[in-house]
Amino acid sequence: MDALQVIASATQIVSGMVGAISSLEQASRNLDEAPKRIQSLSDFVYDLENLTRRIKQKHAYKLHNPQLDYQIQSLSSLIERLHPNISKARRIVSKSRAKNLAKVVWTSVAGDPLEKLVNSIRNDLNWWLESQRLAGSVEKVIESTAKTIPVRLKIKPEQGYPISSKCKFIRNSLEQDSSNRVILIVGLSGIGKSCLARQVAADPPMKFVDGGVELRFGQWCSRAACNGSKDEYQRRLARKICKFLVQIGFWKKIGDENSGDLEYMCCLLQEALYGKSILILLDDVWEQDIVERFAKLYDNNCSYLVTTRNEAVYEITEAQKVELNKDDVKEISKAILLYHSFLSEEEVPGVAESLLERCGHHPLTVAVMGKALRKEIRAVKWEKAIIDLSTYATCAPGPVSYANEKEAENTLTIFRSFEFSLEAMPEDSRRLFIALAALSWAEPVPEACLESVWSVVGQENLFPLVVCKLVEGSLLLKTNSFPLYQVHDMVSLYLDCKTNDSVKILFSESCPEGIAFISPWLLTFGKETVKQIAEERTELCIGALEEKHAAITLDAIIQAVMASKSISELEASRASFSSILGPRIEKLISSNSQDLIAVTAEAITMIFSKTDYQMYFPSLEFTDAIDKLVSTLEGCEDPMIQTNISIVLAKLAEFGSPDTVHKVLQSILINQLANLLSPNHEEWHDSVLTTLMSLIKAGKSNAIERMYALEIDKSLIKLLENGSEIVQHHAIITLKAFYEVGGPPANGFLEPSILNLLPWQVRLSLERFVFSDKSIIPLAPKPQSFEDLILKLLDNDINQVAEAMQDLIPIVERAGDSGIRNMILQSPLIKRLSELLQCGHSEKNSTRSESAFLLTKLASSGGEPCIKKFLEHDIIPELVKLMHCHVPELQDSSYMALHQMLFSNGGVLIINRVLQMGLIEKLAHSLEGRSMKTREVNMHCILDIVELGNKACLERMLSLQVVEKFVKIEKASGGSGETLAGFLRGIDKCKNLLTAERKVMKQQVVRKAKAALKGHKLEVPILAALDACLTEGSKGAGSSSSTGRQRK
Repeated sequence: MDALQVIASATQIVSGMVGAISSLEQASRNLDEAPKRIQSLSDFVYDLENLTRRIKQKHAYKLHNPQLDYQIQSLSSLIERLHPNISKARRIVSKSRAKNLAKVVWTSVAGDPLEKLVNSIRNDLNWWLESQRLAGSVEKVIESTAKTIPVRLKIKPEQGYPISSKCKFIRNSLEQDSSNRVILIVGLSGIGKSCLARQVAADPPMKFVDGGVELRFGQWCSRAACNGSKDEYQRRLARKICKFLVQIGFWKKIGDENSGDLEYMCCLLQEALYGKSILILLDDVWEQDIVERFAKLYDNNCSYLVTTRNEAVYEITEAQKVELNKDDVKEISKAILLYHSFLSEEEVPGVAESLLERCGHHPLTVAVMGKALRKEIRAVKWEKAIIDLSTYATCAPGPVSYANEKEAENTLTIFRSFEFSLEAMPEDSRRLFIALAALSWAEPVPEACLESVWSVVGQENLFPLVVCKLVEGSLLLKTNSFPLYQVHDMVSLYLDCKTNDSVKILFSESCPEGIAFISPWLLTFGKETVKQIAEERTELCIGALEEKHAAITLDAIIQAVMASKSISELEASRASFSSILGPRIEKLISSNSQDLIAVTAEAITMIFSKTDYQMYFPSLEFTDAIDKLVSTLEGCEDPMIQTNISIVLAKLAEFGSPDTVHKVLQSILINQLANLLSPNHEEWHDSVLTTLMSLIKAGKSNAIERMYALEIDKSLIKLLENGSEIVQHHAIITLKAFYEVGGPPANGFLEPSILNLLPWQVRLSLERFVFSDKSIIPLAPKPQSFEDLILKLLDNDINQVAEAMQDLIPIVERAGDSGIRNMILQSPLIKRLSELLQCGHSEKNSTRSESAFLLTKLASSGGEPCIKKFLEHDIIPELVKLMHCHVPELQDSSYMALHQMLFSNGGVLIINRVLQMGLIEKLAHSLEGRSMKTREVNMHCILDIVELGNKACLERMLSLQVVEKFVKIEKASGGSGETLAGFLRGIDKCKNLLTAERKVMKQQVVRKAKAALKGHKLEVPILAALDACLTEGSKGAGSSSSTGRQRK
């Protein structure tokens, strides 16, 4: 029982008590029955007490909710009022008969006391029931009103940053002056521009009825960060605008957030802000045109707070400039110091004012120094801090890239505060922080990358403690939704000055094994200057040094690729590493180290695309690569190595000459693969089935004959009987390939008796191979008979059409026969079914439903030729349209037709048409529709497309916020997590994704789900369901995981 069922249960008991009261009223005239009625009433009260006790115990952590607490309190009050009245009633009826008879005269004069008690109890019960009904009615009215009110966007203010007079000044400017829509907040980095802007936007003036929203740009979104590339800069800016459209709840036709057209995004932005009144915070802007693009938007009442330290942005003439200087932050610097030092006004030493003056009252410097002096009450420590800051600011050179004469001393004071903070930390934390200077901080960096850097400079098991110190000291910032780290732009500038020190630590002072391991990480996540060094070292480790170093580097490459945050990052990393690895695979596979051959095979399966296989594998045909790989397989008992090497051998056959195909088929240990297809080795099934499919493509019937000889088909049938949903899916695909290429074996294991025991979706996919008895030639229907049915179908009489449809079913079911299929395709049948789908009258709903059913049958039996005919008559958009009508029967039949078309032989044509016509957008938007049935069928259709689509299709879904909309559906339905888990399972089933792409895509889904669920009461159970699904799905990718192998 959850909290929402509490009052429903109590109401049911109280309603029963009202009935008992009526019985008691009648019993008051028959005193023999009264004790039984009173006991029944007492039992009801006892049930109520137990219910209340259970509720309080089970939902103790939810009693903070005022509504739930009030209802439980009202229930307790009702029980307290019932107890004395029931006790009085029991005393009255328990008196002796003689006394009761003596009271007859008194009752006739003063009234029956039991009847008065009955009326009192009834009034109490009716009062409670009425109060609950009234509360429910009021709640419905309020909810109905609330649904029509738009959400007021909110920004969370910065903790530890007090409200200053400057904050009040900006708020007054926004309230009083409507001519300046843009307020530029300028000042030194770290002086509190963003904190000040958040304070204003967190509590915007009342005229901003739609609230406030923040969009951070940073150096990443600047021309300098894009090396002057206009296209890259515009792509990044378009991505930021996409994010903004998501933040404000605008969902219409948002393009791919990774490669959207900037001008199209700006048009959407104009549409999204039409009529809105939002205070928009554009934080850390580096380019003038960003502000101009927002400021020129019209037909809205929005205003813009802009923070920047780029003087070029100052030149925007229509903006009101507000400069934040030392005098402005002086009034709040003491409060910031107290907040971060965990000291009260009385505890802080007297020299605190001198320290604040030495810090220039600069908020970031004060915060860092406060954390470095946390709980420190000794004045001598504070005095030392002042001396250190003064000495450093006087002697140290300023950073050329940022500081000018006016700002040099303040900048150096900030830098010294960082160093003072580091000095208060353990040596390990200091060393890690300097080593992190080699990384590019334009975007958040994965925790795995930081951990890899630390593994080179310290003990791996100490990483959580070391990085925690840097976070506590404000030198690193950890995001909540995913293990990513970022830094303040002033910290990034400080780290720029330490790049050479970092390179020295990582490349000059590290051991050869450490250099071999860290180079791929820095090639992926390092600064541009560091990437050049890292690329050279990576090539050197793979191509020239010891085999041990090559193996370490390859292992690090795999880990760095899998740390990608998005598919676009994954593609960039893979392209970079494949260009290094590709020309060297011949040498690596020809080595005498089986460990090196094994990790090379793993890297190839993880990194290579189809293009890479085509480019680099033909050269291996003239080497001993096949012999070396097979030699490594022989005697190997590690399933990871077995599956990786088997995939490489299969790819050699797939992209090789006929001689290579023959040699691979004769050499590859298919018996090993057969053993790994057992139900106990589920984590390797995906890799084994991938190998089998490549071998079938290459060797065709020869490969299948060998697999039949080793009873691979029997192993696949066992997976159909006992495997998980994902395993069954892949097994079906492989068996279909077996039977389509080689035909069912004469003594095959898939008999009709076995087929009938399998799940229905398996039977549907495979029954045509089992029941295709070649000795029985199906009789084609008489042409005249078919023509008569078509004529009846073309009639305007609904009854005639219905009869024709019923008679056409047996013919349509045999469309797998080429003769019957050609007869159907040459007839006007499909065109007529398309027309019948478009009948708009309600009395023809059954006709439309039957038309969809016939199309379902045609797709199942007729395959790709029929699918092409469907596309000619635009049947797909009609089915999608029917899925959005308000007739459940039509919605179900149209979805089932589209489902069968997607999973038929021509399903890829349907996917392409759905993408081309923008139907995927319509499906995604319908997830927020009012009709539960509409949401349900569209959700199932999207899950089908996930399973059958490709990388571009899935990225499109992510950009359309499908995951976030699934989260809303989960919240509305109580949150089992099954919908989101279905999305993850669909990605696992998708055969058009590589293993690395599948893993990164699932990480993106989980990341989006976590962000959408944050703080919600269903967060824990839904995320637990996702974790369980990820655990199940990761088994299939086990052969491509390198997390279990240690570097040293």
